[in-house]
Amino acid sequence: MPSADDLARRLSHLEQIEDIKRLKHRYWRACDAKDPKTFRECFIASGARIDYGRLGAFDDVEPMARIFEKVATARIGGRFVVYDMHHGMHPDITITGAGTARGTWSLRFRQVNTVERTETVVTGDYDDEYVIEDGRWKMSVCRFTERWAIRRPLGDAEIVGGTFDVGDIGT
Repeated sequence: MPSADDLARRLSHLEQIEDIKRLKHRYWRACDAKDPKTFRECFIASGARIDYGRLGAFDDVEPMARIFEKVATARIGGRFVVYDMHHGMHPDITITGAGTARGTWSLRFRQVNTVERTETVVTGDYDDEYVIEDGRWKMSVCRFTERWAIRRPLGDAEIVGGTFDVGDIGT
């Protein structure tokens, strides 16, 4: 039978793992919601290592956050240029020490670009490291490895937008 200390440690690890899951989901929601402030807050204040493969590698969140803000919030005629959808799954998180952890995730990503008139689907894996900073879990390392991707043109009949007027649908 496990000791009370062992049970307390295991419960603490489970709670920490749930906190890390919430962090990663908050990160993906920030990406999809075009929320640069929350995006930045998901990483340590200084020195985060970010490697998004063909999108670039950075030694701090700020350069990536500026690119994210420029691309995600770009508008033409009052409508967003890019719409993203991040679905993260299959978390495998390990508490590695007091205030440190590692995690891997699978990602299904979909993007519609209204200027290029393309839809892109990407799958891949995240390999992250987490630390507690200012009492909250933050990402200190975020690496994404693409497994495969497909880009296809949108036809002229596709209507793309964040919200539609009733008259836009079915015309």
